Amino acid sequence: MTDLSGRTALVTGGAQGLGEGMARALAAAGAKVAVADLKDDQGTKVAESIGGAFVHLDVTDDASWETAAAAAVDALGGLDILVNNAGVEITSLVTELDPNDVRKMLEVNVLGTALGLKHGLRTMRPDGAAGNGGVIVNVASVAATIAFPGISVYSATKSAVDRLTRVAAMESGKLGYGVRVNCVYPGLVPTEMGAGLANDVAQLGLFESPEAAVGGVVELTPSGRLGTVEDMADAVVFLASDQAKFINGVGLPVDGGMGM
Repeated sequence: MTDLSGRTALVTGGAQGLGEGMARALAAAGAKVAVADLKDDQGTKVAESIGGAFVHLDVTDDASWETAAAAAVDALGGLDILVNNAGVEITSLVTELDPNDVRKMLEVNVLGTALGLKHGLRTMRPDGAAGNGGVIVNVASVAATIAFPGISVYSATKSAVDRLTRVAAMESGKLGYGVRVNCVYPGLVPTEMGAGLANDVAQLGLFESPEAAVGGVVELTPSGRLGTVEDMADAVVFLASDQAKFINGVGLPVDGGMGM
């Protein structure tokens, strides 16, 4: 078991799905965890169940990030790990794109991650409120590496997360922040978002049924199955740990080989 005892972590989108799983895994590894989300009731329940703290956060709002980062440092006594997990996926054919849906994905997935990097680095760097360096793990997607139909804009936003990760890692190193920055590319996981995608691509006529969509994903995956929340959470815990202390500025596929 990777030991994160004495570490402190903030997980965005931590009230459900992958974020909840990541928050629970970090806590199980010994970290004190702040769950950040717009869903106050759900987020508070998750935080209480792992002995952590809840902070309200709109990832698209700069002032909300500033408040949440300060609240996390106050509640946890520092900040060593930030997981930028919050994201949205809205399925559409390219010919039917709704500009409002595009803006929402850009705001949450790209702007939200960028602001997380901004405030995570400011908090962890030597002159920051925590000031001890640390680790940032961004959550991209296998969608950044493959051409899966129906998710063009989502794929583009997750490709952007990859680029943000690499530039932030370089800046952190050049400026002596002491913060490693990596990202993970999760494969399809049967969370609410994953199930919604399967239903959506079937409704668009891209697959005969949601089950056929899932089967198509499994067929493309050498490991022969969908990923689990635990698979993704384990990868985040690893990247956050000293076992990954010389891994920096990379994207780690956690997709069973789907995107190779």
